[in-house]
Amino acid sequence: LSKHDLPRADQQKYLKYMLIDVGRLSENINRILNLARIESKSYSKEFVSVDLPGTIQGFIDDNQHLFKASRIRLHVPAEPLPRYRVNPPLFEMLLMNLMTNALKYNTSPEPSIDIRFERSQRGCRIRFEDNGIGIEKKDLRKIFKKFYQVGTADDMSAKGSGLGLYLVQTIAGIHDWKVRAESDGPGKGSVFTLTIRD
Repeated sequence: LSKHDLPRADQQKYLKYMLIDVGRLSENINRILNLARIESKSYSKEFVSVDLPGTIQGFIDDNQHLFKASRIRLHVPAEPLPRYRVNPPLFEMLLMNLMTNALKYNTSPEPSIDIRFERSQRGCRIRFEDNGIGIEKKDLRKIFKKFYQVGTADDMSAKGSGLGLYLVQTIAGIHDWKVRAESDGPGKGSVFTLTIRD
Protein backbone atom coordinates (compact mmCIF):
# COMPACT_ATOMS: atom_id res chain seq x y z
CA LEU A 1 0.00 0.00 0.00
CA SER A 2 2.88 2.37 0.74
CA LYS A 3 4.65 1.63 -2.58
CA HIS A 4 1.70 1.58 -4.98
CA ASP A 5 -1.20 3.90 -5.71
CA LEU A 6 -4.01 1.32 -5.69
CA PRO A 7 -7.70 1.90 -6.42
CA ARG A 8 -9.82 2.22 -3.28
CA ALA A 9 -11.51 -1.15 -3.90
CA ASP A 10 -8.12 -2.92 -3.96
CA GLN A 11 -7.01 -1.05 -0.84
CA GLN A 12 -10.14 -2.21 0.98
CA LYS A 13 -9.55 -5.81 -0.12
CA TYR A 14 -5.96 -5.90 1.14
CA LEU A 15 -6.81 -4.04 4.35
CA LYS A 16 -9.46 -6.67 5.05
CA TYR A 17 -6.87 -9.44 4.66
CA MET A 18 -4.48 -7.60 7.00
CA LEU A 19 -7.14 -7.13 9.68
CA ILE A 20 -8.06 -10.82 9.52
CA ASP A 21 -4.38 -11.77 9.96
CA VAL A 22 -3.90 -9.33 12.84
CA GLY A 23 -7.03 -10.65 14.54
CA ARG A 24 -5.82 -14.24 14.19
CA LEU A 25 -2.35 -13.39 15.53
CA SER A 26 -3.81 -11.45 18.45
CA GLU A 27 -6.10 -14.36 19.31
CA ASN A 28 -3.19 -16.83 19.21
CA ILE A 29 -0.99 -14.59 21.37
CA ASN A 30 -3.76 -14.23 23.97
CA ARG A 31 -4.27 -17.99 24.08
CA ILE A 32 -0.55 -18.62 24.58
CA LEU A 33 -0.38 -16.02 27.38
CA ASN A 34 -3.50 -17.45 29.03
CA LEU A 35 -2.09 -20.96 28.77
CA ALA A 36 1.17 -19.83 30.40
CA ARG A 37 -0.73 -18.23 33.29
CA ILE A 38 -2.89 -21.29 33.86
CA GLU A 39 -0.06 -23.81 33.67
CA SER A 40 2.09 -21.75 36.03
CA LYS A 41 -0.85 -21.54 38.49
CA SER A 42 -0.57 -17.73 38.43
CA TYR A 43 -4.29 -17.20 37.81
CA SER A 44 -6.56 -15.93 40.58
CA LYS A 45 -7.77 -18.84 42.67
CA GLU A 46 -10.88 -17.10 43.93
CA PHE A 47 -14.11 -18.94 43.24
CA VAL A 48 -17.51 -17.33 43.66
CA SER A 49 -21.04 -18.74 43.67
CA VAL A 50 -22.91 -17.73 40.51
CA ASP A 51 -26.14 -18.24 38.61
CA LEU A 52 -24.82 -20.01 35.50
CA PRO A 53 -27.58 -19.02 33.02
CA GLY A 54 -27.34 -15.39 34.15
CA THR A 55 -23.54 -15.44 33.95
CA ILE A 56 -23.57 -16.88 30.44
CA GLN A 57 -26.22 -14.37 29.31
CA GLY A 58 -24.08 -11.57 30.73
CA PHE A 59 -21.07 -12.88 28.79
CA ILE A 60 -23.10 -12.94 25.56
CA ASP A 61 -24.41 -9.41 26.15
CA ASP A 62 -20.92 -8.06 26.93
CA ASN A 63 -19.48 -9.59 23.75
CA GLN A 64 -22.22 -8.82 21.24
CA HIS A 65 -19.63 -7.33 18.88
CA LEU A 66 -18.11 -10.80 18.44
CA PHE A 67 -21.43 -12.53 17.80
CA LYS A 68 -23.33 -9.94 15.71
CA ALA A 69 -23.25 -12.04 12.51
CA SER A 70 -24.59 -15.14 14.27
CA ARG A 71 -27.59 -16.43 16.19
CA ILE A 72 -27.06 -17.45 19.81
CA ARG A 73 -29.94 -18.82 21.84
CA LEU A 74 -29.75 -19.48 25.56
CA HIS A 75 -32.39 -21.98 26.65
CA VAL A 76 -32.91 -21.20 30.33
CA PRO A 77 -34.27 -24.20 32.28
CA ALA A 78 -37.80 -24.00 33.67
CA GLU A 79 -36.60 -25.10 37.10
CA PRO A 80 -33.99 -22.81 38.70
CA LEU A 81 -30.52 -24.33 38.91
CA PRO A 82 -28.43 -24.35 42.07
CA ARG A 83 -25.68 -21.75 42.20
CA TYR A 84 -22.26 -23.14 41.23
CA ARG A 85 -18.80 -22.01 42.25
CA VAL A 86 -16.67 -20.71 39.39
CA ASN A 87 -13.55 -18.69 38.87
CA PRO A 88 -15.06 -15.84 36.78
CA PRO A 89 -12.01 -14.95 34.61
CA LEU A 90 -11.36 -18.61 33.81
CA PHE A 91 -15.02 -19.35 33.11
CA GLU A 92 -15.14 -16.37 30.75
CA MET A 93 -12.04 -17.70 28.99
CA LEU A 94 -13.71 -21.13 28.64
CA LEU A 95 -16.87 -19.56 27.16
CA MET A 96 -14.85 -17.38 24.80
CA ASN A 97 -12.94 -20.36 23.40
CA LEU A 98 -16.00 -22.62 23.04
CA MET A 99 -18.18 -19.99 21.41
CA THR A 100 -15.65 -18.37 19.08
CA ASN A 101 -14.61 -21.86 17.91
CA ALA A 102 -18.24 -22.70 17.13
CA LEU A 103 -18.50 -19.61 14.93
CA LYS A 104 -15.03 -19.75 13.39
CA TYR A 105 -15.39 -23.34 12.18
CA ASN A 106 -18.66 -22.67 10.44
CA THR A 107 -19.62 -22.17 6.80
CA SER A 108 -23.37 -21.66 7.36
CA PRO A 109 -24.94 -18.41 6.08
CA GLU A 110 -26.12 -17.91 9.67
CA PRO A 111 -23.79 -19.54 12.22
CA SER A 112 -25.71 -20.51 15.34
CA ILE A 113 -25.14 -21.77 18.87
CA ASP A 114 -27.85 -23.21 21.10
CA ILE A 115 -26.91 -23.38 24.79
CA ARG A 116 -29.04 -25.83 26.77
CA PHE A 117 -29.06 -26.86 30.42
CA GLU A 118 -29.87 -30.37 31.60
CA ARG A 119 -30.28 -31.39 35.22
CA SER A 120 -28.91 -34.78 36.28
CA GLN A 121 -28.97 -36.68 39.55
CA ARG A 122 -25.48 -35.47 40.42
CA GLY A 123 -25.44 -32.02 38.91
CA CYS A 124 -25.93 -30.19 35.64
CA ARG A 125 -24.87 -30.42 32.02
CA ILE A 126 -24.45 -27.42 29.71
CA ARG A 127 -24.63 -28.29 26.00
CA PHE A 128 -23.20 -25.93 23.38
CA GLU A 129 -24.75 -27.06 20.07
CA ASP A 130 -23.57 -25.46 16.82
CA ASN A 131 -24.32 -25.80 13.10
CA GLY A 132 -20.65 -25.72 12.12
CA ILE A 133 -18.43 -27.93 9.97
CA GLY A 134 -18.60 -30.88 12.37
CA ILE A 135 -15.85 -33.22 13.55
CA GLU A 136 -14.83 -36.63 12.28
CA LYS A 137 -15.19 -39.45 14.80
CA LYS A 138 -11.44 -40.17 14.74
CA ASP A 139 -10.73 -36.60 15.89
CA LEU A 140 -13.25 -36.33 18.74
CA ARG A 141 -10.83 -37.37 21.50
CA LYS A 142 -7.76 -35.75 19.98
CA ILE A 143 -9.13 -32.21 19.68
CA PHE A 144 -8.48 -31.46 23.38
CA LYS A 145 -4.74 -32.18 23.06
CA LYS A 146 -2.38 -29.24 23.19
CA PHE A 147 -1.58 -27.91 19.68
CA TYR A 148 -3.73 -30.54 17.96
CA GLN A 149 -5.34 -29.25 14.75
CA VAL A 150 -7.94 -30.99 12.63
CA GLY A 151 -7.40 -31.10 8.86
CA THR A 152 -4.52 -29.93 6.72
CA ALA A 153 -2.88 -26.56 6.23
CA ASP A 154 -4.90 -26.04 3.01
CA ASP A 155 -8.18 -26.83 4.73
CA MET A 156 -10.22 -24.18 6.59
CA SER A 157 -10.63 -26.63 9.46
CA ALA A 158 -6.90 -26.40 10.21
CA LYS A 159 -6.85 -22.70 11.13
CA GLY A 160 -6.12 -21.70 14.71
CA SER A 161 -3.43 -22.37 17.28
CA GLY A 162 -4.54 -25.77 18.54
CA LEU A 163 -4.82 -24.27 22.04
CA GLY A 164 -8.47 -23.23 22.35
CA LEU A 165 -9.97 -26.60 23.26
CA TYR A 166 -6.93 -27.55 25.35
CA LEU A 167 -7.63 -24.40 27.39
CA VAL A 168 -11.30 -25.39 27.68
CA GLN A 169 -10.39 -28.84 29.02
CA THR A 170 -7.76 -27.42 31.40
CA ILE A 171 -10.17 -24.83 32.82
CA ALA A 172 -12.89 -27.47 33.17
CA GLY A 173 -10.42 -29.62 35.13
CA ILE A 174 -9.56 -26.72 37.45
CA HIS A 175 -13.28 -26.52 38.28
CA ASP A 176 -13.50 -30.32 38.67
CA TRP A 177 -15.79 -30.47 35.63
CA LYS A 178 -15.70 -32.70 32.54
CA VAL A 179 -15.96 -31.63 28.91
CA ARG A 180 -16.90 -33.87 26.00
CA ALA A 181 -17.28 -33.36 22.25
CA GLU A 182 -19.85 -35.04 19.99
CA SER A 183 -20.56 -34.79 16.27
CA ASP A 184 -22.37 -36.83 13.64
CA GLY A 185 -19.55 -36.06 11.24
CA PRO A 186 -18.38 -33.42 8.76
CA GLY A 187 -21.06 -30.87 7.89
CA LYS A 188 -23.33 -31.92 10.75
CA GLY A 189 -22.31 -29.54 13.53
CA SER A 190 -20.84 -30.27 16.94
CA VAL A 191 -21.96 -30.44 20.55
CA PHE A 192 -19.64 -29.63 23.45
CA THR A 193 -21.00 -30.68 26.84
CA LEU A 194 -19.79 -29.43 30.21
CA THR A 195 -20.68 -31.78 33.08
CA ILE A 196 -20.83 -29.98 36.43
CA ARG A 197 -21.28 -31.74 39.74
CA ASP A 198 -23.46 -30.33 42.53
